[in-house]
Amino acid sequence: MVRFAVIGTNWITDRFIAAASKVEGFSLTAVYSRTKERAEEFADKHHISLTFTDLQELAQCKEIDAVYIASPNAYHKEQAILMMNHKKHVLCEKPLASNSKEVEEMIAVAKKSNVLLMEALKTTALPNFKVIKDHLSKIGTVRRFVASFCQYSSRYDAYKAGTILNAFKPELSNGALMDIGIYCVLPTVSLFGRPNKVVAIGKMLESGVDGQGSLLLQYDSMEAVIMYSKITDSKVPSEIQGEDGSIIIDKIHTPEKVVIHYRDGRIEDISVPQDDESMFDEAKAFIQAVLNGAKEVASHKLDVSRETAIILDEARKQIGVSYPADLSN
Repeated sequence: MVRFAVIGTNWITDRFIAAASKVEGFSLTAVYSRTKERAEEFADKHHISLTFTDLQELAQCKEIDAVYIASPNAYHKEQAILMMNHKKHVLCEKPLASNSKEVEEMIAVAKKSNVLLMEALKTTALPNFKVIKDHLSKIGTVRRFVASFCQYSSRYDAYKAGTILNAFKPELSNGALMDIGIYCVLPTVSLFGRPNKVVAIGKMLESGVDGQGSLLLQYDSMEAVIMYSKITDSKVPSEIQGEDGSIIIDKIHTPEKVVIHYRDGRIEDISVPQDDESMFDEAKAFIQAVLNGAKEVASHKLDVSRETAIILDEARKQIGVSYPADLSN
């Protein structure tokens, strides 16, 4: 069994627990929250035996093998490094850290401590993302990837009413690119590697983060066009355009329907079944890697996380989004 602690008691932690509980080898052992009341409330809800309000005590606990971190982005690096320095494996919510320098520090500590570090972005672990990779050659030379994820945030209504919640706070390293855009950027890197050039534009909000934006990533023989937003909705699918056909992806963040439209008119549905809990496959990949003694997960290579962070840094620089974490590094 892999004995887990969770840091963070929000809805995404609930989703992770629901998914991971279906994985053989998962044992939910501890929860950390800043307040005793919230930790105990969450522990009662999920039948967790140990509660912590001190991260140092959690890191030193001998009854924990791995930690799932779902705290605000600005805290990821510090919390992950503390846990890894105490030989805990770390599954850290996306984005892995506030910037690429922090990501480098985290990767270095993981290697030094000989533990597993993985960025918890569900897309690349999903069977239907693997299908895309496996069938990519069918459409010939790829010329363009159009990735779109626009999802109106319920927190934006509060923002417009004058209440700035965590999702729109630069001090927590938040904003649309880090929360939504990464679902387009990381799969692009996973499929096509590092781009030669990044061009970014975005809509800045008064709080100091972006509400939406677009990226153009230039490669030797293709380009990736990325559109993301937390202030609008879109039902536009994503598409990989090749010289012999196109792959249509219903949702880039959670692909479920994947269809090839060949240039000669043929249509091939290459979708495969996958678990209803969209975080199941990432949890399974992480747990199996821990049990097997692996220090990297094939679907979540640290080089991809590193390159993604570099692209996010450059895009934020061009858009004008900066965080306190950038100044402290």
